[in-house]
Amino acid sequence: MKHFLSLEHSDAATLESILKQAALFKQQRSRCPQVLAGQHWALIFAKSSTRTRVSFEVGISELGGRVMFLSSADIQLGRGEPIEDTARVLGRMVHGAVIRTFAQRDVEVFAAQSGIPTINALTDDEHPCQIVADLQTIAERLGSWQGKRVAFLGDGDCNVARSWIWASAHLGFELSIGAPPAFAPAADFMQRLPTGTVKISHDPREAVAGADVVYTDVWVSMGKEAESQERLEALAPWQVNAALMQNAKPAALVMHCLPAYRGKEISAEVLEAHAPVIFEQAENRLHAQKAIMAHCVS
Repeated sequence: MKHFLSLEHSDAATLESILKQAALFKQQRSRCPQVLAGQHWALIFAKSSTRTRVSFEVGISELGGRVMFLSSADIQLGRGEPIEDTARVLGRMVHGAVIRTFAQRDVEVFAAQSGIPTINALTDDEHPCQIVADLQTIAERLGSWQGKRVAFLGDGDCNVARSWIWASAHLGFELSIGAPPAFAPAADFMQRLPTGTVKISHDPREAVAGADVVYTDVWVSMGKEAESQERLEALAPWQVNAALMQNAKPAALVMHCLPAYRGKEISAEVLEAHAPVIFEQAENRLHAQKAIMAHCVS
């Protein structure tokens, strides 16, 4: 039994194996191995979702399993039952769990107490499934992430940026985090990195200079709504737009994990020009997560 809780505690060999399987699942979708046959998996979501919920529900079904969706309003966890107790109950009834919540600790405690494969579908600390799908998209479009330069713009201390940082540390590609000083990755977080593949820039043009991939995310994540005005004002110069893209490589990919707010983190013009990549990136959540689940039960 394996878990997939973070990219921080993953490694290059595991990621490369999952990505190889994801590519095969995409090529052979109509002939998907039934590795979850006879299994019931629970989706436990404390945060709303479109892509994550749909891709996991479809993915579990295509792998031969059955799925139940449990929001915080559906179970006693939402009324204060400790995550330890929820884990020990569900671990006796279902075969795997996918959790989308706030605290990384909750995912880790659930995995430790439940005794079933557990997958992090998003926490405030990381969004590992998203980055696996992103790497799959980069490999499809550019052949590989090796030797490439990825630029992430916006809130450089958010969960997606942190997962990109760990992916860069494990896989060795260059990552540029472009953010105002107040939104740069925390110093204590950066001190945990084992390599020097990540660069921090406080100038948006410098951050994307020579980039093969320019990536952005929403500026106001779930749970940050009270900071909306402050964030929108501080991050306005970091919008991915046509003028900024002039500093990246001419054929650079633009990626966004969605939902996208046109006119904020990305201009409508740039999003629509790069929509084929962005929505393929969304599709790849299905294939990448199927590969992650197959890895966890292998």
